[in-house]
Amino acid sequence: MSQKTPAPPPADAHLEAMLARALGKPTAADAVEAPEAPHPEADKRCGYVAIVGKPNVGKSTLLNALVGQKVSITSRKAQTTRHRITGIRTEGASQFIFVDTPGFQTRHGNALNRSLNKTVLGAVTDVDLILFVVEAGRFNLADAKVLSLLPASVPVILLANKLDEVHRRGDLAPWLRSMQERHAFAEFVPMSAKAPKDIQRLFGICEKYLPQQPWIHDAEELTDRSERFMAAEMVREKLFRLTGDELPYTSTVIIDRFEEEGQLRRIAATIVVEREGHKGMVIGDKGEKLKRIGTEARMELEKLWGGKVFLELWVKVRSGWADDDARVRSFGYE
Repeated sequence: MSQKTPAPPPADAHLEAMLARALGKPTAADAVEAPEAPHPEADKRCGYVAIVGKPNVGKSTLLNALVGQKVSITSRKAQTTRHRITGIRTEGASQFIFVDTPGFQTRHGNALNRSLNKTVLGAVTDVDLILFVVEAGRFNLADAKVLSLLPASVPVILLANKLDEVHRRGDLAPWLRSMQERHAFAEFVPMSAKAPKDIQRLFGICEKYLPQQPWIHDAEELTDRSERFMAAEMVREKLFRLTGDELPYTSTVIIDRFEEEGQLRRIAATIVVEREGHKGMVIGDKGEKLKRIGTEARMELEKLWGGKVFLELWVKVRSGWADDDARVRSFGYE
């Protein structure tokens, strides 16, 4: 008597649907129609979305794309983002409050890195949705460390960034399956933060996770960070971009004076480095490097605020500040 070949087990419909959407085959559930204005309070949605991942994986670039304006600094240097940066975007009846976080630090246990990790942990415990950012097709120990910190009570979207760098899209399917075995992700979203259509699609995917409630911010607001804070961040971005890997990431920027006269801002800031040799790197030959840092930061701030900016920069040495808890706090870190 011949035995019947057992039927294959039924496919995981949820996983298959996520794979289909992830590989560019949108389902009917992806369609999001923007409600017409004005929006009744009963129709409004508003919620917090944390953006997390290892250092230098593209979180700040993603935040800026989602907000539609630069609110978080970027550079190729790891540990560029050091604070909880909030970006706000109101689309249709929904207000998204995005929280960019520092990359979780696993290599050094100094006071600065303990502060950065505290910021990451604080950001993921009180949000409605988490975007876990990895490079498409890749996953290493640093990614795994961040994934292990995510609370089980908050839905997590696996956001596979830099999709434009993946040459064989067919390789993504087995990778996505392996990722789902690591964590019960609510969605898979391979994308490029530089592609406007991908950003718009991400809004539609995230929208359903926002609770129905009134907006917290005005529709025009883009960030809850002060102009004083943004000035320090912009100088720090230019510092990192123009000094490259020569300057340790522990350098920071302190705003000494911030004055407003109508549309004019007068700003004095100090770049803090840990060694005399680093001071020379920042100042450069005949002060040219420091002048360029100031010029590029000033131009970026004038573009951001739509007004004239006078910016003075100084460089000071504060040895060992990144290992001193009290000094780390005095420089504005949590």
